Amino acid sequence: MATRTTADRATAEGTTADGATAERRTRTFLRASIALQTLAVFFQAATAGLLLSTSYGETLHGVGARVMYGASMLYVTAAVLAWRPGGGSPRPVLYASGFLALASAQVVLGIAHVPALHVPLGVLMFGLSVLALARGTSKGPTASGGALRHRAR
Repeated sequence: MATRTTADRATAEGTTADGATAERRTRTFLRASIALQTLAVFFQAATAGLLLSTSYGETLHGVGARVMYGASMLYVTAAVLAWRPGGGSPRPVLYASGFLALASAQVVLGIAHVPALHVPLGVLMFGLSVLALARGTSKGPTASGGALRHRAR
């Protein structure tokens, strides 16, 4: 029979319908983790202003720092899941690990009260997170910084 179903093509290409579903879920998890991270970094910028002008700003900024750091760890986890089981590129893992290193430096600089480095690093982190979010939501086989495997038909 000349006509092949999607499942037949997927099986012939070495994937299954379940594998494609798992890949979509992994990609969605990666995108959601980047979005959460970007939102957390933006929240930090907002609470930095409150830190200077209100009594509760320090509390919000401290809580936001923990959430942002956790979101960065979640991004690393999602990138590893997109890479190892999904067979994608390791590039998103490098991006996520680099961002986690920047987040670690940001925490250290914040605790040490070094605003001359803490503030510019926060701006850089927000820009990088927005860039990762834009790359992760783009369409095509290189979405999420090349995390998805694309086979020629």
